[in-house]
Amino acid sequence: MSKSISISAPQNHSDNGYPPVNTPHPDAYLLDAYSRTVVGVSQTVSPSVVQIKVEKKPSPQARQGQQPFGTGSGFIISSDGYIVTNSHVVNNATKVEVVLQDGREFTGRLVGEDPATDLALLQISGDGLRAVRFGKSEQLQVGQLAVAIGNPYGFQYSVTAGVISALGRTLRSESGRLIDDVIQTDAALNPGNSGGPLVDSKGEVIGVNTAVILPAQGLCFAVSSSLAEFVVGKLLMDGKVRRGFIGISGQTVPINPRSVSFHNLSKKTGILVQGVEPSGPSSGVLQVGDIIIGFEGDSVQSIDDLHKHLDASSINRMVELVLLRNGQKEKVGVRPKELK
Repeated sequence: MSKSISISAPQNHSDNGYPPVNTPHPDAYLLDAYSRTVVGVSQTVSPSVVQIKVEKKPSPQARQGQQPFGTGSGFIISSDGYIVTNSHVVNNATKVEVVLQDGREFTGRLVGEDPATDLALLQISGDGLRAVRFGKSEQLQVGQLAVAIGNPYGFQYSVTAGVISALGRTLRSESGRLIDDVIQTDAALNPGNSGGPLVDSKGEVIGVNTAVILPAQGLCFAVSSSLAEFVVGKLLMDGKVRRGFIGISGQTVPINPRSVSFHNLSKKTGILVQGVEPSGPSSGVLQVGDIIIGFEGDSVQSIDDLHKHLDASSINRMVELVLLRNGQKEKVGVRPKELK
């Protein structure tokens, strides 16, 4: 009698228990979708990204005959040639050259800059310019895709991708003021990326790349699109962002615990007035040794708090400061002037 032989279907595992090499990875489709998104964003946004070459006045430390120069990135926001970049890229430049992806070169005109937020606005005159638009950075979520496009170390139109690592960071600009609402991302940035766009999966600008912490790995920062759009609007209208000043020098100091308790203060620090400009807005009003603790009904606990309150609305308007003078709580009026 013949015996029947049953043949079993081949198992989808090798002898060691792992899937065979030619078995598709279960996440392959997701990786393809990710790749398609980054490729699509790059193709859409890259024509709007520009390389910026600048020449600057030689510094006193420069060798004789040495002409300082630098490079950065920017992006076109309108068909009539307005370009957003970083203030530190074009600050004190004697010549600004803008290079498009198609190889065309233009001389850039500085419309205005705001060192306090490290933003600047240029303009070029050319045809067929591709523009990108600002997205809504207030709707961002930690973990979502972020793509950076720029010219690191002069390597044009380099693309890096990552995620939004954190929101609402603060970063100190070269002017000494804090930039609020800063986006942290792990999309790799390097010198030369400054001023380039950080975009979302729709190709909308969600931030302006502005800083890298060089000793760290994956700590990169961008000014949010909501702040950038506000500043660009001011630069377009006035060539600058107007801010007030009261003509003092000071520092953040802790308040005597007895004073905190006696006056029932909500904050434990204030601004110690260390100097008053003789012809400044505070002359004859504030004194060395005063501790400023309030501005127009709001608590003030640091120099940065005071800077936030000294915006365009404060200029030439009498504002009320609350301070501690010789342990006593007093209110005084100061009329801030415009910061030049």
